[in-house]
Amino acid sequence: MSKQLQSISMKRFFPKPSSPLFFIKRPAASAAVRHRICNSISSGLGGVPRLETVIPAKAGISLSIITILSVCLITPTFADQPKIGSVTLSPTDRILVLAPHPDDEVLGAGGVIQQAVAEKLPVKVVFLTYGDSNQWSFFLYRKHPVVWPAAVENMGLIRHDEAINASQILGLGPQNLIFLGYPDFGTLNIWYYHWNLRPAYRSIMTRVIAVPYKGAYHFGAPYKGEAIVEDLRTIIRAFKPTKIFVSHPADHNGDHLGLYLYLRVALWDEGMDGGVQLYPYLIHYLTWPKPKGFHPEIDLTPPDALANAEIWKQYHLSPSQIVTKKKALEAHKTQFFSSPKYLLSFVKFNELFGDIPPLKMRLNENVSIISGQKKLMTTMELPEELNERERTAFVGVDWKSLRWGPENLIVTIGLSKPLAQDVEASIYFFGYTHRTPFGQMPKINVRLGVLSYSVYDQTKRMPQDVVKISRNPNEITITVPLKLLGYPQKILTSARTTLGNFPLDNASWVVLELQ
Repeated sequence: MSKQLQSISMKRFFPKPSSPLFFIKRPAASAAVRHRICNSISSGLGGVPRLETVIPAKAGISLSIITILSVCLITPTFADQPKIGSVTLSPTDRILVLAPHPDDEVLGAGGVIQQAVAEKLPVKVVFLTYGDSNQWSFFLYRKHPVVWPAAVENMGLIRHDEAINASQILGLGPQNLIFLGYPDFGTLNIWYYHWNLRPAYRSIMTRVIAVPYKGAYHFGAPYKGEAIVEDLRTIIRAFKPTKIFVSHPADHNGDHLGLYLYLRVALWDEGMDGGVQLYPYLIHYLTWPKPKGFHPEIDLTPPDALANAEIWKQYHLSPSQIVTKKKALEAHKTQFFSSPKYLLSFVKFNELFGDIPPLKMRLNENVSIISGQKKLMTTMELPEELNERERTAFVGVDWKSLRWGPENLIVTIGLSKPLAQDVEASIYFFGYTHRTPFGQMPKINVRLGVLSYSVYDQTKRMPQDVVKISRNPNEITITVPLKLLGYPQKILTSARTTLGNFPLDNASWVVLELQ
């Protein structure tokens, strides 16, 4: 065992080692079994040793006793801890990893990719963007701002090459990778405003309206929602995945949100809803994950606000997989150079996946999707990158309840505090039906300020009275006619708060199925 592997092994099971130790894989014991075992040991040995206690190999304690001790010392259970299942791969699996940017494939599923390669399973990694608009990283990497469109495209090619290098470390070759080349920092804007007759989106940095990279999957594809969905459909149809690892619907990064949403529509269009397993991985979420930095000996756990609202699963990495994941992450040099502490926060003993299953709505039945812990954030709990004005203005948003009436959808959201000047809440309703192409369906956005509100279909302003609003300082209820949404079979909906154009918070996108 290498020194680095041995270090991770020791850290994981006995922090601060001072003598040679047994390496024991953590047993998969139920909470009830762990509780009984630990109680027995505690009473029989005069109390469980402190976590810092080191049990040397020469002590003559049998492997079975060490194993039992590891259950008690390493796997404490708490009443409010969410139950987390396991991600397992089968010999018939075909693994598709969808990454918004180069490096997300390693952060979210680097261990899963390694295991799939070890089991000789088909693996494909698809990058939505080339990651060409991360100006902070490029500024540090190049030592000067990257502002000219050609220079921005060149940085995209650098990140493309970094992704190839990282994939080789994980055991993949260029033939396992697909680069779509849609606009970094622009795909959620496309989701909101660029469908059907609307013109293509123009990238803020590259100033182009179509995929500019000649090596991309669909060079020249317009920056429109239909093009992204069609590319995903074509890839899914050809590869036939059984498991898809994708960015999370509660992520606070727009490209991460967008990729999840485009995938949902692509699967519906392909008639694969429920026919493939989805494993969304979370990367950007307020002050999560904790602790920051390289802590491979501990588990990644769900954010408190999402812990009980979703079905969570995890994949446990071996010590060698942890080392390889770290090396692959370091191969994304531009990103690792600028944010090593944050990126290393995802090199842990496990990889975590969670999703809110589609909510099956029944007529005149209230559905509660309260996340279990209200977002009453104090300024000390907010992301450190926010400035003082943004911290003061911050308004958290979360779901309260949903109701499907004969002709309307009634949605209630909760706010951590009342809206203030320049702070706006937006609620989105995107309907889906097999009767009408998704690009032609209404895309409704209700925007609420302190005193007034407005309604849009993409960028087209609608009469205000097409929806009904009732509110109190910390709660807003919107009644939306199903006719306005195109009489959908499914609805994708979310809410967010903004300060001007700056995003503050968002409630997870959820899928509503009208039964």
